Amino acid sequence: MRVRSFVVRILLASFLAAHLVLPAAAQAKHPFTFEDMMKLKRVGEPVPSPDGKWVLFSAVDVDLAANKKTSHIWIVPLAGGTSNEKERMLIADQDGDRPRWAPDGKRFAFISNKEGGSQVWIAEFDGAAGAVSGVHKLTSIVAEAGGELWSPDGKNILFTSDVYPECDGVPAAELECNTRKLKEAAQSKVKALIFDHLLYRHWNAYKEGKRSHIFVVRMIAPNEVIGGAIDPTPRDLTPGDYDAPVFSLGGQDNYAFSPDGQEICYTSNHDRVEAASTNNDLWTVPVNWPENATPAEVPAKTRNITADNPASDSTPLYSPDGKYIAYRAQQRPGYESDRFRLMLYDRKTEKKRDLIEIENADEDFDRWVASFVWSLDSQEIFFAAEDMGEQPIYVFDLQPNKHPLRDYGECRMCNKEIHELPFTGGYYDDIAVSKDGSVLFTRMTAMSPTGIGRRGPGRLCGLHDKQGNSGCVELPFLPRPDVESINKEVLSQVAISPPEPFWFTGAHGDKVEGFLVKPPNFDPRKKYPVKFLIHGGPEGAWGDDWSYRWNPQLFAANGYVVIMINFHGSTGYGQKFIDVINGDWGGAPFEDLMKGLDYAEKHYEFIDKDRECALGASYGGYMANWLLGHTDRFKCIVSHDGMFNPISAWGTTEELWFNNWEFKGTPYTNPEIYEKWAPRSAAKNFKTPTLVVHGQLDYRLDVSEGFQLFTTLQTMGVPSKMLYFPDEGHWVLKPQNSQLWYKTVNDWVDQWTKK
Repeated sequence: MRVRSFVVRILLASFLAAHLVLPAAAQAKHPFTFEDMMKLKRVGEPVPSPDGKWVLFSAVDVDLAANKKTSHIWIVPLAGGTSNEKERMLIADQDGDRPRWAPDGKRFAFISNKEGGSQVWIAEFDGAAGAVSGVHKLTSIVAEAGGELWSPDGKNILFTSDVYPECDGVPAAELECNTRKLKEAAQSKVKALIFDHLLYRHWNAYKEGKRSHIFVVRMIAPNEVIGGAIDPTPRDLTPGDYDAPVFSLGGQDNYAFSPDGQEICYTSNHDRVEAASTNNDLWTVPVNWPENATPAEVPAKTRNITADNPASDSTPLYSPDGKYIAYRAQQRPGYESDRFRLMLYDRKTEKKRDLIEIENADEDFDRWVASFVWSLDSQEIFFAAEDMGEQPIYVFDLQPNKHPLRDYGECRMCNKEIHELPFTGGYYDDIAVSKDGSVLFTRMTAMSPTGIGRRGPGRLCGLHDKQGNSGCVELPFLPRPDVESINKEVLSQVAISPPEPFWFTGAHGDKVEGFLVKPPNFDPRKKYPVKFLIHGGPEGAWGDDWSYRWNPQLFAANGYVVIMINFHGSTGYGQKFIDVINGDWGGAPFEDLMKGLDYAEKHYEFIDKDRECALGASYGGYMANWLLGHTDRFKCIVSHDGMFNPISAWGTTEELWFNNWEFKGTPYTNPEIYEKWAPRSAAKNFKTPTLVVHGQLDYRLDVSEGFQLFTTLQTMGVPSKMLYFPDEGHWVLKPQNSQLWYKTVNDWVDQWTKK
């Protein structure tokens, strides 16, 4: 257990207990249901206004009956709980996502599908009233627009769009060419595609010859009313047959403006075989170009500033003073799960520094850096990093010893430059800094979905220190009231349980962490069946976080104990712990899972070891398939999007670098390891009733993997069923599909464990 986190939790719990009065009779709560989960609003990142008075964020509503999700723009006073005004929807009559302020705070840009297709819109904002006085559509391009960003000087708006690289040319002609080609493709009776390179499809869509490019729209008069004050012709800053920015499933942007608005830095991979390469590089390009500039002139002004690193460099962010670019980097080419380090590029000297690799330190900061943000004075970088089932926020001081370690409390991996902010547990992300220096962030736990919080400088009194002395405890970031959760009403009516951590000795004699979630109305005298969840990745982890796709609370709700093991390969326990899984997919992880379940059965008497079902997706689906051939201890299995035949999975996946690394080569250079860890090789042992789930649009693990497994089970007479989604990819995202998924999965488990 993390000592610092435990101490802070106890201190804060004592403080809250002393200051909060609970009602005499609490309202009866019901078990968490799928319908409850669909009522929850899905909160986006906080975006503080330039004057420090407001925070914009998006929140997604789910309409289960209509089978759709709609995002809206919300606003809340930055004072949070100190104000009588709560969060409220800002633009009620229009969908909206990804709000971004103009530097003057009088407008903000956002993404909307109001008139069909994703486009950039501008909202005029009355700061005194906290209200929108009008909205205007900025872009109207057939290729659609997203990922908008306002330049710090207010003169340009950046956005991304998927376009045909052969249309690169004079801006007006380029737009005309893309419009023509898109319309021709939509109207053509022939839907055939011709490929001449790999990565012709990615995640859940065929690329159809298009590339992601970055465009800018020039704001002629940034201080005037929007109407007629914009150069309507977007300019492509990243022409060529490359994705710029690279594909991303979310998280921090892979591009940024310089503070003076004259340059952007973006991420792009120019290797010949992108499907086998993780060599994303950072490139810079000037924003302002002569009207008659051609695409041929752009490469001469474009610079690769990380060409010396053959592994991934991504998520650039300029320091407010313009001296540096901070970014994340990996060191091993082809390994997407190498440690993400925090790097610093000096724009003047062009030198780079690894901020995580500390010289003469007893221990490096051996965790993955997630999202990060600069302090306003450019002297600190706040970043999130996963650690043993949690994801705290840390701060890196560019001036060593700027803050004494005692100001931050205990931290196992801290040193003179890296400190941990003493927050309570959970997963923190999407960090922002407001005008007064307060840190804003999103936070979720296993008991509550994403909400927005704020922490500011101060002292916390009324607590007890480790020696039991009462008084004030110095904390550099005092907990302030969080932005009130817009999901409070729904959550107050449901019975949910916290994940309880436990540790055991796993493979190689290493300590391994697991989590247990109890069902509602838990009675320790009863015996409960078990849902044994196996996470994907494999470089992922269970922890104190929220999920809509694999929600432990929903699995526990109908009378199950849920057990989750962070086996070797899981994140948050150091890179060495992660690397063990490379080339050993069915080895150490399988041993950890079995020993973890053995430990739980021995130490929790309420577990009925004769009624257990294993469920997993992605790598968890692979492991579910592996369990089929290597143990009979489960009454049933659920295999979602799992790998059944590593050789066919290699030939049908889009990201070859993943399989090449995990299986230490290709099926032609290292066939032995592909055969060794193939679940199909042990098919003769298959006996356990199995539910197979797969989506047609899953290009990470092709649907043929699910079909092969189901065919094998059926021909061998093993009780089996397949849930097939023709309109889903690796994740099941549509509301009614998700409803069917949960019902089918839970019914299958009930069928075999509740007899």
